[in-house]
Amino acid sequence: MRLELVTIGTELLLGFTVDTNAAWIGRTLAEHGISVVRRATVPDDPAAIRDAVRDGLERTGFVLTTGGLGPTRDDITKAAVAALFGRRVVFDESVWADLVDRYARMGRPLSDANRSQAGVPEGATVLPNPRGTAPGLWITGDSGTVAMVPGVPREMRGLLQAEVIPRLTASAGDDVIRSVTLRTAGIPESNLAVDLGDAESAIAPVTLAYLPDVTGVDLRLTSWNAPRAVADQQLQAAATLIRARAGKHVYGEGDADLAAVVLDRLRRRGYRLAVAESCTGGLLGGRLTGVPGSSTVFVGGTIAYANQAKIDQLGVSEADLASHGAVSEAIALQMAAGAARNFAADMAVGVTGIAGPDGGTADKPVGTIWLGFQSPDGRWAERVVFPGNRTEIRARAIQFALYRLLQILPE
Repeated sequence: MRLELVTIGTELLLGFTVDTNAAWIGRTLAEHGISVVRRATVPDDPAAIRDAVRDGLERTGFVLTTGGLGPTRDDITKAAVAALFGRRVVFDESVWADLVDRYARMGRPLSDANRSQAGVPEGATVLPNPRGTAPGLWITGDSGTVAMVPGVPREMRGLLQAEVIPRLTASAGDDVIRSVTLRTAGIPESNLAVDLGDAESAIAPVTLAYLPDVTGVDLRLTSWNAPRAVADQQLQAAATLIRARAGKHVYGEGDADLAAVVLDRLRRRGYRLAVAESCTGGLLGGRLTGVPGSSTVFVGGTIAYANQAKIDQLGVSEADLASHGAVSEAIALQMAAGAARNFAADMAVGVTGIAGPDGGTADKPVGTIWLGFQSPDGRWAERVVFPGNRTEIRARAIQFALYRLLQILPE
């Protein structure tokens, strides 16, 4: 089954709100064999809404809209769609009664504006919304069908799963569109493509998409329009081949967090981890403590930004700072040693670098990062130069530090 998605809201076009709904809808519907073949974002304008919905109906016969069903002046979706179908919006007593009951239970007063939420296009089916005050709507006419759901993510997801998807799957058939994502780190997209070679043809009919980001490259494998069991078999075979070719660079699937993978590896080894950070300003510690249960492994960190802080807090040599500079192998190693000592940790990482936009030199350009590591097996350092702006350089440095930790920890 094919449909078009229209997300409605001027705030989406202005960039004040990120349209996370569209991505979630695309993934979720694909799991049920329903393809979103086109999506449009339009402002809170009746003509724009009407045109987008009409065009979608002409192409596929089914349009799903999100947004514009609330009680305020800019919530005009159902009126615009009703006009497209030549229907009036009429007051629905049952919807109003549900609203009155809901507001009474919340102890909140109803306003005249809420009466608009009880308006329903003639002939439309009301889709109950227990998570909010704006019900969804399902309307069918000669030109096709439109399903309207609120734009609030929690309400949209609930309505889609409980009301819209069951109606859609009744005519969608048994085939599905399924995807598996393999997450990689420590290798640029171009190098990864070389390592994978002819993988795209080898895994056909499964397709491969490269999704690069500052933290790595995700590899999305997709099986299109196959029975669920067949799709699962195709994806498993394709993932096995890709893992074999990408090797150590694959650290997980789906939403796997490299920090969580590292912490789990440390936990199995019985190691405690500490960090010392300069240019990353605590972001590495933040990544680690963002993982639930990290306190069983991660014992603490020091942010030593100024040189004097490195001397006082981590025992870094003042002479080495003067001779080598703060961004150097010697200082990265001493930062790691200081963190291991201060926190009685088995493993430690020291991060120092030039994140920019200023401060670079010919020998140490912006993006230069020195990483120092200490473990029961010894200590070593690594220099990397990352591209990007200040935010991107710091994010890449953190991910690379985690990747290196994973590589030096045995399974």
